[in-house]
Amino acid sequence: MKAIVVTDQGPALREVPKPVPGPSGVLVRVRAASLNRADLAVAAGHAHGSQGGAGTILGMEWAGEVEAVGSEVTEVKPGDRVMCSGSGGYAEYAVADYGRVSRLPDNNMGFAQAATLPVALQTMHDAIVTNGRLERGEAVLIQGASTGVGLMGMQIAREMGARLVIGTSSDAGRRARLTEFGAHLAVDSSDPAWPEVVLAATGGTGVELIIDQVSGPMMNANLRATAILGRIVNVGRLGGREAPFDFDLHALRRIDYIGVTFRTRSVEEVREINLRMRADLWGGLEAGRLGIPIAAEFPLEQAAEALAHMRANRHFGKILLLP
Repeated sequence: MKAIVVTDQGPALREVPKPVPGPSGVLVRVRAASLNRADLAVAAGHAHGSQGGAGTILGMEWAGEVEAVGSEVTEVKPGDRVMCSGSGGYAEYAVADYGRVSRLPDNNMGFAQAATLPVALQTMHDAIVTNGRLERGEAVLIQGASTGVGLMGMQIAREMGARLVIGTSSDAGRRARLTEFGAHLAVDSSDPAWPEVVLAATGGTGVELIIDQVSGPMMNANLRATAILGRIVNVGRLGGREAPFDFDLHALRRIDYIGVTFRTRSVEEVREINLRMRADLWGGLEAGRLGIPIAAEFPLEQAAEALAHMRANRHFGKILLLP
């Protein structure tokens, strides 16, 4: 089969063996695969953990038809239309653990739309609901809201009953579109005074929950914008992995600061994340309340161009590869 693999010269189209599912695996004929920023690190050979290095097949999420299943799999069967997360999605075929496979909603959703969803749904439900402990009537701020995952985060916050959803972006054009995807208020995170805007919008108290995809120099501003006894969930570090931290302000506001990543989670933990996500969000997905726009589509052989398009950071929504 054809796949995009990491080489010393960058990502390239190669012929590789078709994968075979193990007992808990699901083999899928990939119809669309979605790019994620973590793919840039894998493509450059800078990935953390076990993935990365020459020969690695890129891709964290995809959609297509089930071709075969392992002996332990009862949730899906050959012919089912599914969306998946895992590894090796930039290919004509990919295998996912059954716990990371979901049948497409019963609303005629296409493969392209479905491929945009698995990582965002899992990441943001886990961050907002499980780790962020969102309660109905609370205020939520999504830091880095114009990313695909951020757009989904705002919608999930609304779906789960937040009274106020604030999205941040440093780009005026993207900021202007945040209200289309769940934001009540869009804030310019490049303005040093943005925490005062958040405080004004919350009657001076701050938001109960921040989902932070930026970190770096944004950290202390996040502390100022968070309510006493609020929570900050560190999902991403697009703005930097290290920065000064105001420990006194953290203690003064008695904030729970929670770090999350999929890199150190077990197979069983990821299965549970998916079960919880589907229990809360599948009705909204079937009703069409949750979705991410598609910014661009590329054929599989143009994966390097698609990754360059993502690296340029001028898109709004998800970038797809179509095998």
